[in-house]
Order: sequence, then C-alpha cells, then structure tokens
Amino acid sequence: MRYVDCAAADRRLMAALRDCGSEPRVAAAARALSFTGEHGALWLAAGLVGAVADRERRGAWLRATALVGAAHLASMGVKRLVRRPRPELPAREPLVRTVGRHSFPSSHATSAAAAAVAFGALRPAARHLAPPLAAAMCVSRLVVGVHYPTDVAAGAVLGGLAARLGVRWMTRSPAGPAPVRVLAGAPPQTPLLNRRRGWMCGGAND
Repeated sequence: MRYVDCAAADRRLMAALRDCGSEPRVAAAARALSFTGEHGALWLAAGLVGAVADRERRGAWLRATALVGAAHLASMGVKRLVRRPRPELPAREPLVRTVGRHSFPSSHATSAAAAAVAFGALRPAARHLAPPLAAAMCVSRLVVGVHYPTDVAAGAVLGGLAARLGVRWMTRSPAGPAPVRVLAGAPPQTPLLNRRRGWMCGGAND
C-alpha cells in the first residue's frame, strides 16, 4: 500500500504557489491582500460599513463583525498552543513580514472564512462577493510564502465553523409583542373592549 507524505506534499504545494509570486503583478496583489487582511482589518471594516449602510440589519452586521473578530482571536489562541514555525524555503524569501512567528492556523484564512459565512448570511450581494475575496485572501498567504496549505485549510475551517455556529445569534430579531390575529371583516378589538363585552354577556360570572 502506498502512503502519501503529507508534510512533503504540504511543502511542495506551498513552494509551487510561492513561485507564482515571482511575477510582479501577482506579487503586488498578494502583498495587498495580505496587508489588508492583517488582524482581520479588511473584514472588520467591511462589517462596520455594512452596519452603516444597511440600517435595516445594523444589529446583525455588528454581530457578524463581532463573530469575525472572535474567530480571529480564536485562531491566535490556537497558534499559541500549536506553535508551528513559519515555513522556510531555500532561496525564496517571504514577500511580506509577519507579526508573529507561528504559522498554524492562518489567522488571515480564519477571519476571511468567518466573514464569507457571516456576511453572506445577511445580503445576497455579500454572499456573491465575500467568498471569492476570502479565497483570494487565503491563496495570497501561500503566494507570499508565510503559510503552509494546511495552515490555510485549518484556518478556513475554524473561521467558517465559528461563523456558522453564530449565525442564529447574529440574525436574531429583537423581541417584540406577539402579533394579534384579526378575523377578516371584524372590527379591531382591544383587551378592554373584550372585557366589557364579557361583562355585558355575563361572562364575568362564569
């Protein structure tokens, strides 16, 4: 039976994508995505813009933004536990500098996936725009050479799962009075009017 060396495959795929960064336009795009994704900045800003622009769902946008931030913090906590070093490739320097030394999971991928799920649950436009941008953000971390593919995959799973678990809380409606059903053709009734009618009909003595 033939076994696959997952670690070697991880390194080969990362090296192949890092080689794509030798093309100046690809490198510039990857750098820009990586820069805007630091600490989930792009997604947190997008959530706040959504809260301002979409007054009807302002509370949901703010809760979605909080979910993205929570997912990002969770990824940083996992990094401190796993402590996987950043990848090193011979003769291939990373295209960007990193804030931390640990690689697993990718916090960029975590916040991107969380935003794609959370924001996509609010508006059709976000459902169409956020996932492709999130995927590009994930790939950018491989092109700049600061993550292994397994780092990105784990981050995406963590972010997507965290947002999915919080969707019901995020989209909850404010509590309000129970709707009153009125029969067609009947005049509107109030509790006081109903009580008076009960007294007139002798219902108060039942």
